[in-house]
This record gives sequence, structure tokens and C-alpha cells, in this order.
Amino acid sequence: MNMFLLSVIAFFFAIGVLVAIHEWGHYIVARMSGVKVLRFSIGFGKPLWLRRSGPDQTEYCLAAIPLGGYVKLLDEREGDVSPDEVHRTFNRAPISSRIAILLAGPFMNFIFAILAYWLMYSVGVPGLQPIVGAIEPTTIAGEAGLQKQDRIMVVGDQRVSTWEGAVLAILDEMLDSEQIRMEVQRIDGSQANVSMNVAGKVNELTEPGRLFTGLGLQPWAPDFEPVIGEVLADGSAAAAGLRAGDRVLLADDLPLATWAEWVEFIRANPGKDVMLTIERDGRNTDMTLLIGELTAEDGSIIGRIGAGPEVADGFYDQYLSRQQYPVFEALRAGVDRTWAMSMLTVKMVSRIVTGDVSVKNISGPINIAQAAGYSASIGLSSFLNFLAVVSLSLGILNLLPIPILDGGQVVYQILEAIKGGPLSMRVQLIGQQVGIVLLIIVMGFAFYNDLSRVFS
Repeated sequence: MNMFLLSVIAFFFAIGVLVAIHEWGHYIVARMSGVKVLRFSIGFGKPLWLRRSGPDQTEYCLAAIPLGGYVKLLDEREGDVSPDEVHRTFNRAPISSRIAILLAGPFMNFIFAILAYWLMYSVGVPGLQPIVGAIEPTTIAGEAGLQKQDRIMVVGDQRVSTWEGAVLAILDEMLDSEQIRMEVQRIDGSQANVSMNVAGKVNELTEPGRLFTGLGLQPWAPDFEPVIGEVLADGSAAAAGLRAGDRVLLADDLPLATWAEWVEFIRANPGKDVMLTIERDGRNTDMTLLIGELTAEDGSIIGRIGAGPEVADGFYDQYLSRQQYPVFEALRAGVDRTWAMSMLTVKMVSRIVTGDVSVKNISGPINIAQAAGYSASIGLSSFLNFLAVVSLSLGILNLLPIPILDGGQVVYQILEAIKGGPLSMRVQLIGQQVGIVLLIIVMGFAFYNDLSRVFS
């Protein structure tokens, strides 16, 4: 499937599901609290589809702008209410009920994340073991004594078994102390402790795609020869006539000694026709290859041909780490992962506010769509991970004490309980205006970052 189309489909599916889950939380707790629900909407603006149902004739609709949703509750502050329904208004509900209704949306996002991680760990999560590759000697990693083919065992106090887990633990450790403490296993089997000092460099290192280059290390990759192994039927390698066993000698007259050099050449030339010289059955042959295109996770366009290296049977087994658990253990792993990701997200958000973490981490719909398509193209586990992360982000975002978000409305209810009466309409209006300005600023950063990634 075309990557753009896949990104669009995956994005709207993800947003539709996560918004529906969030709003269903508000909806179901409002009904349980006796508050009348007037409308349940996925999207904003003009309804494209609308149906009335139930004893209250609640409107269920899909609207034209699919970037959110809302549940409209009966409220005296938004219009006249008949005397026989006053007891069912949101503003007359007990403060505890109002807070429960407001928190139910973000709560459902956390529940969904647990379920997504649960399913992900039940299906199984493939990953590479955290083995260090090339080290630049004059960088943070090199000066700390990290060595090529060190296997990262522990980061801070967290034991890790995959590169993804190691990266999350590194970020967590970096945000906590500006020191990255590691326990590694050397290639000879000995143990070593390594500490990388990142004081004053957290902002730079938290820019998307800068962690490894900033630290001066790379994940380990085998030094395969440039010999074609698997060829995907729908890739540009197959279309050009490349076969398993072909050795790539030259690409546009550039000699290739390793598979890594071949991959680097492919990634750097998306959409280009290139001349290849290959060795096949002992004879050299020239051919033309049109390199395909792929949108990477960071939004950049890279080359892709749909071919892998020739690998001996069982080679990868010693470097892969598959996280797959029985049902109940998978649930516990899902809860643990949800907690860890929530805490990391809260730290990232708070450090963005203080300026310690790069604002380039704020993503808008373009980057989210690209990530949705990329994760969906990899497989179910990757897409479930994406859904869980976005769901957590949506839940945490809505808990921020900004007046037009759920968290801000909860603050209003708490102040009302302390004051003994509702805040004046003037105070609430000022709060709404401040909230709108803050959201516009955040969205401005998000769209700027999206467009910078696209056009950089």
C-alpha cells in the first residue's frame, strides 16, 4: 500500500479510536451520575452523520473536522433548562460527580494504554538486544569508557533487554540526574560500570534523532557483505531484477565493501535511478535500479528497495530479544509499561515547560500521521505501541491545568469547593481565554516542528 495512504488511514483510525475512548469515559460516567448527555461527537464542526437514540434522544455524530471530539452535557450556563430537568444538569451535580466526569476521559486513555500494551506483550514484541556498536572516542560515550559490543544490562536502576527499553531508561535517567549510569557486559564476559555526564546537554540530546549522535554511540550492526538475500516481491529491487545471491559491487561507480555502505547509499537517494554493477554467477552485470521512497519515523524521506542481506541461518537469534509473556504476566507488563511511560511523559512535559527539554519534541498531526503509518507498516506490535503512547499523551495532555482542558475544569471544581460557590463568569471567561492562547502557542510549536521535519 502507498505509504501516504497508509499514514492517512492509520492516523484517522488511531485518532478516531482514541478520541472515542476518551469521550466514552466522560459519557458513561455522566450517565452513571444522572447528568443528561445531549451529544456525543467524534470530530468538530458540521455533522456528517447524526443519529438520535435512547430515552434522552442523545445525538451521536461524526463531524467534519476529525481532530478531536466532545460530549455535550445539559448545563444551565449554556442555555435555558426546563424546570423538570434542572436536577440533571452538570452544574447542579455534586462537585465529586463533576470531577469524576471530567477525569473519566483521561482515565479511559490510561486504561486503553494498559490494554494495548497487554495485547502487545501477549502477541510478542521483537527487538534487538542492547549491544553497543561504533563508539566515537572523543564523545560523551567514548570518554565515559563505553566500548564497542558492550551489552547494556542496567541503566540507572532499570534492567533492560532491548534497545527500545534501553533508550527509554536512558531518557528517564538523563531527566532525573543529568547522569546516565550503566552496567554493561564486555565482550569477554566481564562486568563494568559506566557513567556518562550530560549536564547542560539535555536540551540538545532530547531533540528528535539526536540522542545517539549526541552521546557518540550507535546500536551494534553486523558487518555483512553487500550480498542480496531476501527480495520482497513488491519492492523496487524485485522490479529491477535483483535476485538472492547477487553481490553489489558498484552503485553509480561507488565501490561497496559492506552492506551498511549499501544501505547508506540507498537511504540517501530516494526516488533516483542509479546504475549498479553486480556479480551474479561469477560474472559482472550492469543494471538500472529505481530506488523507492519511505517516510521514516522522524518524517524524513529515505530510500528503500525491499531487499535484505544474505544471512546465515540462526545468525540473528543471538542478537534478537523477543518480549512475549503469558496472559497474566503480559497484563502486569502492560501496567508497568503504562506507569513508566506516563512518568517519562510527565517528566518530558515539565522539562519542556522549564526549557530543559527541546520543544522540538512537540509533534502535530503531520508527524503523528507519519508515525502512525510507519508503525502500521512494521506490524501489529509496533502499531499497538504507537496507539498506547498516543493514548497516554492524550490523557496526560487533558490533565494539564489549562482551563479549556479537563484538568483545568477540575481545578475550577476544586476552587468552587474551597470557595463554597461557583467562580464568577468573568473569572471563568478570562481562564478560557488564557487557555485558548496557551493551546494556540502549543499548536504553533507543533505545526512548526512538523513543517520543519518535512522541509528540512
